Amino acid sequence: MITQAWQHIKKGNFAPVYLIVGEESYFVDETIKRLKAALSTQEEAEVMTFDLNEQPIDYVIDEADTIPFFTERKLIIAKNASFLKATEKGKEKIEHDVKRLENWLQNPTDTAITVFIAPYEKLDERKKVTKLMKEKCEILLAQTPQNNDLNVWIQNEANQHGKVIANEAIGKLLEMVGPNMLQLQMEIEKMALYLGEDSEITIDLVEDLVAKTLEHDAFKMLNAYLEHQQEEALRIYHDLLRQKEEPIKLVGLLANNIRTMNHIFYLQKKGYHQQQIAKQLKIHPYRVQIISGQRNRPSEQRLLQALYSLAEVDLQLKTTGGNRERHLELFLMKKL
Repeated sequence: MITQAWQHIKKGNFAPVYLIVGEESYFVDETIKRLKAALSTQEEAEVMTFDLNEQPIDYVIDEADTIPFFTERKLIIAKNASFLKATEKGKEKIEHDVKRLENWLQNPTDTAITVFIAPYEKLDERKKVTKLMKEKCEILLAQTPQNNDLNVWIQNEANQHGKVIANEAIGKLLEMVGPNMLQLQMEIEKMALYLGEDSEITIDLVEDLVAKTLEHDAFKMLNAYLEHQQEEALRIYHDLLRQKEEPIKLVGLLANNIRTMNHIFYLQKKGYHQQQIAKQLKIHPYRVQIISGQRNRPSEQRLLQALYSLAEVDLQLKTTGGNRERHLELFLMKKL
């Protein structure tokens, strides 16, 4: 587990080569931060960063094999290790000497800590270099915790700031921010600073302080519309227009949310569980949970009718001039 690796890093027990696999950037950033802190106990860490989409693997190996001048060990970060995932021949941005890397992995230098970052959902397990890296490197999985594990992580983050957070507040925070752990971390820190000596992060505080995302506002607008709350849907829409959001972009977000809802409801009817639905649709399980838990679930017919109406709005926005804001406004005013 990644937390165990962090404990070893804190104690100064380093692996010569790490491979971080996954799309959750919080774990990537946190691991790098902890490595830098552990290497900087007496002097500032010597850090070199390479982007393997732009630079060949030779640069990383040459740097790792060069003895550091001012420190016992240096830290080398190799981002975007795309040669570990499946790619079509000739589609690679840069050609890497993978054979040289395979040889180097057999006996990596002990004067450098090399971190390869593969920010992808999965690697190509058929490749020899992937198998070898999984054998020779310490593997850290950068995956967003699921459901209750994410709630526990949020509670722990609040505790680190000397605060507690109620379950309802966690639910509202996830609804507004989504499962983006870096964003969640920043929002928790902001609320903790605002509270000062007070200790509880409440649902009201979350609603007042957390920055609303466009996706969250679009989802709220759609829900209000589907629940026949035309005034609320229009209020959100006018707020977004004041923030200079384009109607055609909002139409796209609304349509995307409707399609996602339709897929989720269909798969639920087929007996799929939330985790299975999330995997099938390639979305986060928390999004499935939010949509599945709706009290007044719209029928498939209403969703398809709304999607058809949005397609008409999209066409109007692309082919007519005049008051562009009015087309989506009229859609939101009509009850399905």
